[in-house]
Amino acid sequence: MSHTMVTPSPVLSLSNDLLTERDRFGWYVDRVREGIAPFTLTTPHARDFPARVMSADLGTAQLATFSFPPLGAVRTWRHIRRDDPETYHLALIRRGLVLVHQRRHEAVVQAGGMVLFDSSHPLDAEFQDARGTPMVTMLRLPRAALALPQDQADRLLSRPLSPRGATGSLLRQLLYSTLGRLAGQDQAESYRLGTIAVDLVAAFLAGHLDAAGALPAETRRRELMAQIGGFIEANLGDPGLCPAVIAARHHVSVRTLHELFRTEPEAVMATVRRHRLERCRADLADPVLRARPIAALAARWGFLSPAEFSRVFRRTYGATPSQFRYEVSAMHDPH
Repeated sequence: MSHTMVTPSPVLSLSNDLLTERDRFGWYVDRVREGIAPFTLTTPHARDFPARVMSADLGTAQLATFSFPPLGAVRTWRHIRRDDPETYHLALIRRGLVLVHQRRHEAVVQAGGMVLFDSSHPLDAEFQDARGTPMVTMLRLPRAALALPQDQADRLLSRPLSPRGATGSLLRQLLYSTLGRLAGQDQAESYRLGTIAVDLVAAFLAGHLDAAGALPAETRRRELMAQIGGFIEANLGDPGLCPAVIAARHHVSVRTLHELFRTEPEAVMATVRRHRLERCRADLADPVLRARPIAALAARWGFLSPAEFSRVFRRTYGATPSQFRYEVSAMHDPH
């Protein structure tokens, strides 16, 4: 019987549930200082401040989701002189709303919107309760890592940024789902996602500036690859997914598509097949789907020939689909 290796999750999940009520707010102040930058925080809920933080190191960038009661956050020149990480922070407001002021720009950003701020300038923000306690996902990246002239990026500080268009939609999806999808992934995968995230931020901001031409060619290539990857993920169940369909969707020739993948670890259809196999493997290991026929699970992800699916699965994982399902079931149900 084969052995399943469990990869430690790169996601750190913290809460102050077990602390006394008087210690909870101080705990959260420390988490903000460590995960973003030093701020002065004020709140009417200081006597009882339940909060949670989930975070992951993505190499070039750091990603964290903060859930907390309403509060005010002020960063002054004194804070900056004491500690300035020289970072940009792109915040996705998931619940509540924020009123933010930086560099003479003011914005009201509601749930679903984004806002950019810079650790090197004073900031005044107020997170309010609106249809749920505030929840924010924050991508932190060094200013030097952003492939966009700083004077142009600074024009967008403290302005509402709508996640419109393909790039904004991809970035929003990445911010929403990455922490949940990193479980079981190794550090290399986390760092790869960090590189993708930084490129998407640069392209997203350039789109709001109408300055895509200011981006390096390699950044534009990686943005296109991220869009292609998102399209593949969303259409794995379509048995007609092929290079011609992928190329047409992204307004490039099939030849150009293959050229883009020449610098990737796998060719186009090898990438599609790997993602399909990963989805099938997850379904076969899911006890909720144990009664579903293997052929039905395979067809769900684009494998219409059971014989071909069994052959490819065995070549990849060293066991047939039925053997794999049996072994996983035996591990979780020894009786």
